Amino acid sequence: MSRSVRLVPAVAALLALALTGTACDGGVRGTPGGSGVRDPYFPKAGNGGYDVDHYALTLDYTPATRRLTGTAVITARATRDLSAFNLDLAGLHVDSVRVEGADARWNRTGQELTVRPHDDLGKGETFRTTVRYSGTPRTLTDADGAEEGWLPTDDGALALGEPVGSMAWFPGNHHPSDKAAYDITVTVPKGLQAVSNGQLAEQTTKGGRTAYHWHVAEPMASYVATVAVGRYDIARTTGPHALPVVTAVDPAEAGSSAKVLAKIPEILDWAETNFGPYPFSSFGAIVDRPGDAGYALETQNRPVFPADQLTTSILVHELAHQWYGDSVTPETWRDMWLNEGFAQYAEWLYQEDHDGPTAQETFTRLYESDGEDLWAFPPAKPSGPAHISDRPVYDRGAMVLQKIRQEVGDDTFYDIVQGWAAAHRHGTASTADFTAYVQREAPDHDFGRIWKDWLYGDGKPARP
Repeated sequence: MSRSVRLVPAVAALLALALTGTACDGGVRGTPGGSGVRDPYFPKAGNGGYDVDHYALTLDYTPATRRLTGTAVITARATRDLSAFNLDLAGLHVDSVRVEGADARWNRTGQELTVRPHDDLGKGETFRTTVRYSGTPRTLTDADGAEEGWLPTDDGALALGEPVGSMAWFPGNHHPSDKAAYDITVTVPKGLQAVSNGQLAEQTTKGGRTAYHWHVAEPMASYVATVAVGRYDIARTTGPHALPVVTAVDPAEAGSSAKVLAKIPEILDWAETNFGPYPFSSFGAIVDRPGDAGYALETQNRPVFPADQLTTSILVHELAHQWYGDSVTPETWRDMWLNEGFAQYAEWLYQEDHDGPTAQETFTRLYESDGEDLWAFPPAKPSGPAHISDRPVYDRGAMVLQKIRQEVGDDTFYDIVQGWAAAHRHGTASTADFTAYVQREAPDHDFGRIWKDWLYGDGKPARP
């Protein structure tokens, strides 16, 4: 500003700036993207101002030192003029950030990595961000006490992401409303395997280390991305329509898991009959030792199971999630019942079709039980982030579906559940989207009491 004594040139310069913009904004008057998408339960999850199209993640992990080095190339489209944008990343050291090949300024605040590109980004512009990072990835503790993120195991590691754990091992837009394709390449010491989502595109060994490149063609929310590093027995078979089925099982658990995993083709066929065509290009499972994770998770294409939780019912549950949760993904974490209610109801249907209790008998047993926790809150309104995986989301969510089935009859009900999966295939949807869809598909029926008492109502509804 000391040059302002030269009044005429200064005025001319200011006028030029006003008309054309500076060299670093390219003429675009951008604003910073949001540091979250205002999810009702995880307000800092995700980021505003852009949609990700593709993640290319190149990781190198050494279990003995627990050191991870990574490069994330994130291809995204600006949804408004941007002068800066945020990525979610918990822990790890950021070594460099580049946007469109140029060094970018950046800073860290908690889980927020704020990036200021050399040139502003215009609305509709596709841009590529490259983040190089390293360190010891964290295991995060969820609001409900469960562990997620990067979980070290005896011979490697397991990455689990629901709801926000994926930010522990790669930077991204970590909210289910922003789905993308992925290429995940993981290099590990020779003798170990690295298993991820999608299909194995390439495997190469060099200098005592092996790289596994997994390609995910269909859109995927980051919370269902996974990496499993360790010693696995890997089997490749086929399901219906020659669907590739890849299972990775810890050798210590191979015997106990074989009987259930052998049912995958039959269960896939049953699920397609009930829910419509399988929405992805591969399926399978990752089975680790008990204690490596305390829960099964519907990671896309290849659900993760602790060996002591791999039962036929849980396999049905996680397979159903490929339609409801992975393909049709909740718009916010408040919509979690659209995942878990459907998957729980799939268990009821499978029992009904395999000489077990009918879905109505299961419904009646639950209604008449003394479990007060079932009525702690309505499925569409969990009482907080620590409760999005509580019993009302699962069982009472399934009860909503049974009430719809009672109302419309089997033919219309199966049209609804299959049509819902088809209408929102590879997209996101909310509870309001679902109730509107049901009403459109069955316009002669009144669902008001179901929504009021069973989906949104507090306490135990009056006896059906």
